[in-house]
Amino acid sequence: MAASARPAYRDVNVLRWLSAYTASVTGDVVYFLALSWAATRAGGPSQVGLVVAAGALPRAVLMLGGGVVADRFGPRRVAVAGDTVRCAVILAAAVAVMFTSPRVWLLAAVALVFGVVDAVFMPAVGALPPRITTPDQLARVQGMRGLSIRLSNAVGPVMAGAVLVTGGAAGAFTAAGVLFALSLATLLTVRIAPSPKTSQHASARRELGDGLRYVRRHRMLAPLVTVVGLSEMCFSGPVATGLVLLADERGWGASGMGWIASAFSVGAAASALLLTVSARIPRPGPAMSGALLVTAAGAVGLGHAPALPAAVMFGALIGLTSGFTTTVTGALIQTETDPRYLGRVTSVTTLCTLGLAPVLFPAVGITVALWGADVFFAGCAVICLLAAVLGFAAPAIRYAELLSPKHA
Repeated sequence: MAASARPAYRDVNVLRWLSAYTASVTGDVVYFLALSWAATRAGGPSQVGLVVAAGALPRAVLMLGGGVVADRFGPRRVAVAGDTVRCAVILAAAVAVMFTSPRVWLLAAVALVFGVVDAVFMPAVGALPPRITTPDQLARVQGMRGLSIRLSNAVGPVMAGAVLVTGGAAGAFTAAGVLFALSLATLLTVRIAPSPKTSQHASARRELGDGLRYVRRHRMLAPLVTVVGLSEMCFSGPVATGLVLLADERGWGASGMGWIASAFSVGAAASALLLTVSARIPRPGPAMSGALLVTAAGAVGLGHAPALPAAVMFGALIGLTSGFTTTVTGALIQTETDPRYLGRVTSVTTLCTLGLAPVLFPAVGITVALWGADVFFAGCAVICLLAAVLGFAAPAIRYAELLSPKHA
């Protein structure tokens, strides 16, 4: 792709992609809340976990295969197909719920389909940024993606709540379907660089093995993917559960938990905004590792916070530093990865970020019940510390560089 004539946040093509991505993520939030609400109504709280697991399990199991699909058929084609299927399924579910009482089996079937589609959709979406912008703008695009996620996580619950009140689960499913349709329509207008040719004769299993070997043997990607897995292990989901248990243990209540979670989001959004407009990131490897050290210190501080204001402050600090780490690691991975392997590499990092989080949820409750919330957050700090040490120790990460934007 030719050099960009303007920074990513002024590139109309990137902004189209960002609009499609925002609509898709917001649709995900609305869909998940609508699904949980309908499952609670249909079978009670005990059935919510079953329905959610019906979607989480195939997503985790099939994620690596989804990366193979994205590389073989091209991320744009796979993302368009994914949005199409999600839109059709969710609108069909809305019609079914509208005319009949929601059944647990129906909701589980919808979650199962979404889990399967997400397994191929998420690696494809993650592989798109290098094909819509130049390498010198990837850090900014990752910052914009972070802002999109924070905006979607803020707007989605409000939208879902309003639609659930006025239209019930059927209305919320319809709203999610409309958002997926909007994402699809916008994505079709985005200009994508041609995908590199891959072998059409190799089996999917062989292509998957080839992708895993590529990651394992790459001097940068092997340690960097490990850093991503460690740094995201706690902060891709389990910490949210830990916050609930911390607030309950300290007597801060739901409002206290909300304040800490909001501070985390504000910190992450501030980090994403800073990296979106920043001209360059000097020495990104050591900066990322240093941010992980601060995240580890913030996690310990949060677990031992004597009062709610201190906890809110530590929550904002963790959001700021973990958001920085996520953006920088994403940009480094996309800069270093051979375009032929982007889908498969993205599937590995996505599996580390999202796919394995459900496995850790039971450990959160057990740890807090046995030893208290402070021990749980101390454990998160130890994991972040390990990631930081690896980042400092790996020469490829320590001396990594991102291309400086040519047009600030």
